[in-house]
Amino acid sequence: MNVIDERFFDHRRRSMGIAGTAGGILATLLWGYRYYANHIFNWDLLAVAVTIAGIKVILMIWYRIKD
Repeated sequence: MNVIDERFFDHRRRSMGIAGTAGGILATLLWGYRYYANHIFNWDLLAVAVTIAGIKVILMIWYRIKD
């Protein structure tokens, strides 16, 4: 019988949090570079960055209320 240790879930939770934050920062930096260096406004990159940031803030508020 395979039993998954609680540490696995904790490591997965933390790694996904770091990956999401890194993805949001990367999308924001890439959007900023394309906007300021090349003078190209990319709506898709801005939408990805705002979505990641918005979901993170909403989840932080949700967990604060429910905790």
